[in-house]
Amino acid sequence: MHIYLPIAEVSVSAFLLLGLGAGVGFLSGIFGVGGGFLMTPLLILIGIPPSVSVATGATQVAASSFSAVLAHWRRKTVDFKMGTVLLVGGIAGSVVGVQIFAILRERGQVDLVVALCYVAFLGIVGALMFLEGLVALRRSRRGTARKPRRRHGWVHGLPLKMRFRQSNLYISAIPPFFVGALVGVLAAIMGVGGGFIMVPAMIYLLGMATTVVVGTSLFQIMFVTGATTLLHAIANQTVDVVLAVLLLLGGVIGAQVGARIGPRLKAEQLRVLLALLVLVVCIKLALDLILEPDEFFTIAEMGE
Repeated sequence: MHIYLPIAEVSVSAFLLLGLGAGVGFLSGIFGVGGGFLMTPLLILIGIPPSVSVATGATQVAASSFSAVLAHWRRKTVDFKMGTVLLVGGIAGSVVGVQIFAILRERGQVDLVVALCYVAFLGIVGALMFLEGLVALRRSRRGTARKPRRRHGWVHGLPLKMRFRQSNLYISAIPPFFVGALVGVLAAIMGVGGGFIMVPAMIYLLGMATTVVVGTSLFQIMFVTGATTLLHAIANQTVDVVLAVLLLLGGVIGAQVGARIGPRLKAEQLRVLLALLVLVVCIKLALDLILEPDEFFTIAEMGE
């Protein structure tokens, strides 16, 4: 059954969109990621314009993050004070990102920039995840323990210090603000929640305990992707409601199934499998840019 997406201006199978939402939701449930970094490029691959894929894909990330935050809140694994600092930076970054997105769209370069950003980020993140996963697999087979990470670094010497009791930290508010701002820009331009950047930054840069990292990250992502969707809808009119509803329906079902299967698998194996999936999507996008360009130049007609 094909349906017409008014904003995207394409006709797509409803079952394909439901399946896509369910598939990404399933992976999100297994791997514990928002799924935006997979959803947006997959939407592009099935023919949805990148501008619509970015804005509409953020709606699913916001909804799935809200559901996850509720679960973490019940477990008391959310640092709301840290999340608020990250959120302030994220909102500021998303405003800047939406403006950059609008400028690129006016100049006809948004599709190319979004695709190049995804190739770069997916390639880097996928390679790092794959290497870390292989190291973790070797370590688990040898039975060697991971070296404890340092709790203090240069970020702890910066001014404007705040006490984050839930995270057991007393650090400057400057690094969390800029981490949130970077994620906000990425959310606006690429339609991702930014968890694949925020979580490592919170652990290795800020020194947060892993028990509160995921819930706090999702708290910030929930608001930033929600704000990004609203800003895109107002400034760029690129949010397709029909597409968003179908992706959300599939995503809810898939996430529930994935959340039940995920705990049965080994974390090291999951990390390697996710890295391979990310690299496959990256290679496909790169090949489309190199081998099948739609056009090299955009010629605009000038007239009174």
